[in-house]
Amino acid sequence: MNLPDEPSFFFMRNLKLITASILAILVAIIVVQNREPVATHLLFATVVMPHAILLFITAAAGFALGVLLTLPLGTKRNQIR
Repeated sequence: MNLPDEPSFFFMRNLKLITASILAILVAIIVVQNREPVATHLLFATVVMPHAILLFITAAAGFALGVLLTLPLGTKRNQIR
C-alpha cells in the first residue's frame, strides 16, 4: 500500500505534474501557431473559426472526456473495498 510519505508517491505526483505541464505547453504552442481561419462542418452547419480556437475546443473536450471517464472508475473501486 502506497502511503503519502513514501518517495514513490511523490515521484509519481511530480511525474504527472511535469507531464501535464509539458502537454499544456505543447498545446499552447500549437494553438498560437495556427491562427488562420478554417471551416468546420458540424452536422448540417458550417462554422468558420480560427484554427487556434478549434484546436483549443478539441483539447478541452479531450481533457473533459478524460476526467469524466476516470471519475466512475474511482467510485466503483472504492465501493468494492
